Order: sequence, then C-alpha cells, then structure tokens
Amino acid sequence: MSVPFVSELRTSDDVLTLGSGDADTLHLRVQVAELWDALRVDASASTSVERVKKAALDRFFPDGEAIVDFVVKLRGFEILEETETLAASGVRDGSTLLVARRRRRPVK
Repeated sequence: MSVPFVSELRTSDDVLTLGSGDADTLHLRVQVAELWDALRVDASASTSVERVKKAALDRFFPDGEAIVDFVVKLRGFEILEETETLAASGVRDGSTLLVARRRRRPVK
C-alpha cells in the first residue's frame, strides 16, 4: 500500500504507529500549530482521536503538557467527541489533524 503524499510533507522519518498494522491502517499527518512541526502517524481506523492526540503531544512535548489544554481539528473544525474512533470522526487516509491550544497565549 502506498502512503498518501500529504503524509510525507515536512514530517520526520520517524513514524508513530498506533494500533495493529491491519488493512484498515490510516496514514495521517499530525501537526502542532505553535511548533510548526508535523509527525507522520499510522493508526488503525478504530483508534480514538484522544489516543492520537496524546501520542502526538508526548512526542512533541516530552516534558509534558496537559492534554485538556489542546484541541484536535480536522478540516478546520474542532473534533468535539475525542473518545470516538478516527473513522467515526470522519478521518480518512491522508488526513491532516491539527493539534492546537484551546486558548490563545499572549505574545510577549
């Protein structure tokens, strides 16, 4: 199976794998807005959005950040029910998930 082009844009060579590597694997691009950095994630369609968000935050912020301070957006809209699976949330193969802070932080 080939990887969608969007999954290879400005991502590191490391691939974060969540779930089993079955035929329903989705190749995603997860981007953290304030870091301008992206990560390639291969996740099962039955993986929850919350699990993808937590794994991405653990990778981008190794010292720890509160998961409740961040939201996940798909095609510009916040995914309100993060406990749902990727498939139920409308995530498709090649989708980009944007992880952003819930509240904007002041610039000094």
